[in-house]
Amino acid sequence: MIELRSDTFTLPTSQMMEAIQQAVLGDDVYGEDPTVKQLEEEAARMLGKEAAILMPSGTMANLTSIMAHCPRGSKVIVGNETDIYIYEAAGATVCGGIMYEQIPTLPDGRLAIEDLESAFPLDPSDPQFALPALICLENPHNRMGGRVLPLSYLVEVQRFAATRGVPVHMDGARLFNAAVALQVAPSEIAQYADSVQFCLSKGLSAPIGSIVAGTHTFIQSVYRLRKMLGGGMRQAGIIAAAGLVALQQMVDRLADDHANAKRLAQGLAGIEGIVMNLEEVETNIVFFRIEHPNYTWETFVEAVQAQGLQVAELGHGRIRAVTHSGIGSEDIDLALDIIRKVLSS
Repeated sequence: MIELRSDTFTLPTSQMMEAIQQAVLGDDVYGEDPTVKQLEEEAARMLGKEAAILMPSGTMANLTSIMAHCPRGSKVIVGNETDIYIYEAAGATVCGGIMYEQIPTLPDGRLAIEDLESAFPLDPSDPQFALPALICLENPHNRMGGRVLPLSYLVEVQRFAATRGVPVHMDGARLFNAAVALQVAPSEIAQYADSVQFCLSKGLSAPIGSIVAGTHTFIQSVYRLRKMLGGGMRQAGIIAAAGLVALQQMVDRLADDHANAKRLAQGLAGIEGIVMNLEEVETNIVFFRIEHPNYTWETFVEAVQAQGLQVAELGHGRIRAVTHSGIGSEDIDLALDIIRKVLSS
């Protein structure tokens, strides 16, 4: 089966499995797991932040970050197409008493400065309005096709946030994909946000885990919230060991995933019945639509699955295909053959 539904289907490498077996362990709730400490220090260094903390998931990483930044009764500004708003179970509201202020997401993943401006009340002293306490950006932007936010735009948002006295949190689940696409160090991107989260378990291919990075004071708040939400882990070095291998060995190879995504997109663009925009493919995510007299997106997904290809719909009737370490160029060519066969039958 050719698995293109998500890069969360990546499997740990043999080096990761070996590192897990050999990891030096301690109780991380007591702050005594040396492998976890090593991972957190390395992640903070790579992102240019004071400190970092290992989290069980990206969802908890984003939730604890929002709760650490925002007092109860305040608002977090998010895009209406962001993963935080759509896929993370309204955690900030349920657990933190924080209101989501959702604003339009532009096709390239940006939130327009004028829309950010509109989320702030004209009269902050009016007790009727909840006040924004945080701006969240997603980079790269999943539902907008893996688009990477330009550094010039990040500068604009940082400056705007400073004028409003609010911090910026970056949901950088695939942050290293963005860095590879821009050919910059991840710290070049992370410098424009007060806090950043990234996933070890997507393109970096670790089996589990995410990282939150920021100031020492901020990370201490996240540490307490992680415990409150049930995310305190004991001998978590078995997770951190794989995460270290991910950071040491799996970053540069993300360029292969980007090349395979381009290969897939170029092939799809030449198939009758498929509509897509090649220029929107910047990382490892490819979106396309089915416009064929004999297929809906539902029947297309079922048909290619029967032939050994897994893809999935991800909003607005679009089909998403995601390349990753388990997919080679030969898999891309086979996937294209399957799609051609299905749509020509």
